[in-house]
Amino acid sequence: MTEALSPSGPLVLGLESSCDETGVGIVRGHTLLANEVASSVDLHVRFGGVVPEVASRAHLSALIPTLERAADTAGIDLADLDGIAVTAGPGLMGALVVGVASAKALAAYLGKPLYGVNHLVGHVAVDLLDHGPLPTPSLALLVSGGHTQLLHVEDIATKITEVGTTIDDAAGEAYDKVARILGLSYPGGPVIDRAAQEGDPTAIRFPRGLTARHDLEKHRFDFSFSGLKTAVARWVEQRRLDGLDVPVPDVAASFQEAVCDVLTAKTIDAAQHYGVDTILLGGGVAANSRLRTLLEQRATDAGIAVRRPRPALCTDNGAMIAAVGAEVIRAGLPPSGMGISAHSGLPVSTVLV
Repeated sequence: MTEALSPSGPLVLGLESSCDETGVGIVRGHTLLANEVASSVDLHVRFGGVVPEVASRAHLSALIPTLERAADTAGIDLADLDGIAVTAGPGLMGALVVGVASAKALAAYLGKPLYGVNHLVGHVAVDLLDHGPLPTPSLALLVSGGHTQLLHVEDIATKITEVGTTIDDAAGEAYDKVARILGLSYPGGPVIDRAAQEGDPTAIRFPRGLTARHDLEKHRFDFSFSGLKTAVARWVEQRRLDGLDVPVPDVAASFQEAVCDVLTAKTIDAAQHYGVDTILLGGGVAANSRLRTLLEQRATDAGIAVRRPRPALCTDNGAMIAAVGAEVIRAGLPPSGMGISAHSGLPVSTVLV
């Protein structure tokens, strides 16, 4: 099956259920027709993080209504689909199984080819829906709750290589933990970003993980935010032991500056090392105001272009999975078939299962 089926590209439905968002998207080539998302984040707030069993049950309840809304929004008959794409990994195992099983049932009922695709690649492919084909090679910085990675993108459907990753806490995880330390709500990314607007990013010099000379020899493009999180916790604890108020805006701003400084510096270094002139910023943390501003400043100084999907497409959604499906169909790759399984630790180099 190739793009010749339609002059404007294959009509693909995408199902996403890797974490706490149930997403259903429909695309035709690079044109977004529908992007419906049902989030279960409110169910996890009191736990301070995602509870896998709660997320899985939420997907079961939300999937069919979300699918119906997407089909109505797109104004298409599901019988006209050229293929169905589903997140096969990485993600929470129980949540992934809900999506994969549902996609299998839908593909069998409609008699459509099934494609099990990589969630992380979706964060790259979704940008095509806003800005068209991505120049190749390019470099993608993916920053989300569970992932912080640098990817060398030579072909979205066939060749993506991880060149940097987190060796402990991802940036999003660090945001959640620091928010808890400061008594702020979950998820931590948006609340810390808001608090930081009122603070001084130079008030406290928090450490920049994996930037020392001996670290760069082995982990030049890797990230570590566990030490930063611990440094914030110790600073706040000492402040309280001394009987002093904790200046939450200053702590938030200084923490955020440390995260964004490392993310952007390593990204520009990697782009120059690999000789690429386009950086893609993706993932939920891509909505962070300081990260966007600092990356664009440093990229402009280095003569590198920056692309970022609209905020609604940065968080987990079905449109990004449909976009990957459209690319693998466009490339003429064979369907996964009904024997596919969920893979919680699927490497980003595996685009199609």
